[in-house]
Amino acid sequence: MILSFSSSCLSSTAHLHPAKGSVASVRHMKRHRVILNGDKKNNYRGFLDNKIFDSNKSFSRSCDKRIAQVIGASSDGEFVLQPTNDIQKTLTAIYKFSRPYTFIGIITAISSVSLLPLTSLGDLSPAVFVGFLKALIPFLFAKVYNAGINQVVDVEIDRINKPYLPLVSGELSMGQGKAIVSACGFMCLVVAMLFQSPPLFLGVLTYFLLGTAYSADLPLLRWKTKPSLAVLTIVGLYGFSCHLGVFYHMQNYVLGRPIVLTKSLGFTVSFFSLFAAVIALFKDIPDVEGDEAFGNPTFSVKYGKKKVFSLCLVILLSAYGSAIVIGASSSFLICKLVSVIGHCTLASVLLLRAYALDLDDDEATQSFYMFLWKLFYAEYALIHFIR
Repeated sequence: MILSFSSSCLSSTAHLHPAKGSVASVRHMKRHRVILNGDKKNNYRGFLDNKIFDSNKSFSRSCDKRIAQVIGASSDGEFVLQPTNDIQKTLTAIYKFSRPYTFIGIITAISSVSLLPLTSLGDLSPAVFVGFLKALIPFLFAKVYNAGINQVVDVEIDRINKPYLPLVSGELSMGQGKAIVSACGFMCLVVAMLFQSPPLFLGVLTYFLLGTAYSADLPLLRWKTKPSLAVLTIVGLYGFSCHLGVFYHMQNYVLGRPIVLTKSLGFTVSFFSLFAAVIALFKDIPDVEGDEAFGNPTFSVKYGKKKVFSLCLVILLSAYGSAIVIGASSSFLICKLVSVIGHCTLASVLLLRAYALDLDDDEATQSFYMFLWKLFYAEYALIHFIR
């Protein structure tokens, strides 16, 4: 049994809020201090009666801040109080709200693409590292903005598809979610503008606008409900805006070189655009139930999971096949070997995982989706061997 209540309720009678279910009242508390596993906790003896209260109501006007939990109430009325850490819980909720696994992608992408314009070890300098940080900071703000606005708008759909998200579970209020989204949207644009790099600002601005168009429930927007526009939006987010913005930021603003399209950049934009199309198509496969309930006509809803999955597999294998051909044409032996062997290995692992996937198992399908992200990240190591 776990109950929580406020310090201002310690006198006389206190209505305790349970983690689930009903609420009991506690009377005649006598305070004792005990040490349990090195942590200080307060031990109280009282008597639990059978009176039931509305679990959605707070104790009183002065008891609206939870500072302790009652853990393990015994049959004779003894229980242990453990202070709660509201700040820690809020920070954990914000961390979950930002969808941290996507941070790996944006950090990996910017780190890798920042190195593409470098032609020799002599190009490495403190200025390059500072340029990398200038690219990373606004894109991280933009990433949180895009992840957050999607959750704020889709909270009702997420009650079915993703009940673990903090806005749905109640770990964050809607007001807190909107505040985080607004702050991050503002900061990504302001910071990018302050760095005075036109390619970087255009990249961040494009990322911001595409993320807004994808999720915002405004006239002519909410492109996620229009399957073709949804795919094009995600291709723009993960294929073009970040890669082009960061590459030309480093090439022109940091290194002072003229803007040119290199072989490695062309391959990067093309490959990740195809991969982004797969991400856009596949991500809706585990969410068919919620999308059907709310009339969201994704490709998975319209054509079925199996057809969309087969299309994703064809696109990815075509991308890997092209990468193998392009890698084999390199004039550098090490680039030829690493690129061909690396892409063959990734394609083989993809086929093995795809063959074993049961599309009717939502948990397995979600796991496969996360596996696609790992393949996505792995490619950032191989793009440097396309020379």
